[in-house]
Amino acid sequence: MVDVQQRRRNQGEPVDPQETRVRAEEIEEALAQDAEIKAARVVASPDGVIQEIHVLASPTKAPKQLVRDIESTIMARFGIPIDHKKVSIAQLGHDAVPKNGSAPSSVRPKIISITSSVAGVLTTVGVTLEISGSDFIGKAAGPNSQTGRQRLVAEATLDAVSQFGVGGHTFALEDVAVVPLGKERVAVACVTLVSTLGEQSFAGSALVRQNEKDSIVRATLDAINRRMGFLTS
Repeated sequence: MVDVQQRRRNQGEPVDPQETRVRAEEIEEALAQDAEIKAARVVASPDGVIQEIHVLASPTKAPKQLVRDIESTIMARFGIPIDHKKVSIAQLGHDAVPKNGSAPSSVRPKIISITSSVAGVLTTVGVTLEISGSDFIGKAAGPNSQTGRQRLVAEATLDAVSQFGVGGHTFALEDVAVVPLGKERVAVACVTLVSTLGEQSFAGSALVRQNEKDSIVRATLDAINRRMGFLTS
């Protein structure tokens, strides 16, 4: 965590007792809103002081400008000044950007089919996704329990996604569930993007409309859709 109060004390500024510590993940998520940033990793000391910020970005913006944008984002969102020397920028090759110079468009998988079969106490789930015009079939097998079946649907979805793109990064399922929310039932999924820069977790959700399996696939994709472009770089 980044301790805002401690930073203010160190600089002799007044401390607001209502201020709380900011999680590094919150800063990473804020930086991920920038279209040029593919991934971000914030390294903080035990007392909450930002030591390093590592960013993987598209080559569509000059590094100095990107650093200024990062400083502005963190100051505007969290009130934390950042020394530009603590920001490290790694940019992708220019072949990762379309010839028209625009940033890579997001990749949105489309659900083609969801299948399941039971053999004794085991269930096998298959999820077929269309990604960038090609079909990818993901599979997962495990115990035929209610929670087990829910996890298998999400894991099969991630297995299909893993067959798309280049190596060096992957998605891991943390948890998935279908929960009541008001008068509705909602599928929620937590997925972690694992890369050479470390780990980033994302959550997704989808109202249960057609059926539970379909909603779990949609919730899983909702968690990772904004990071799909990372798999192609």
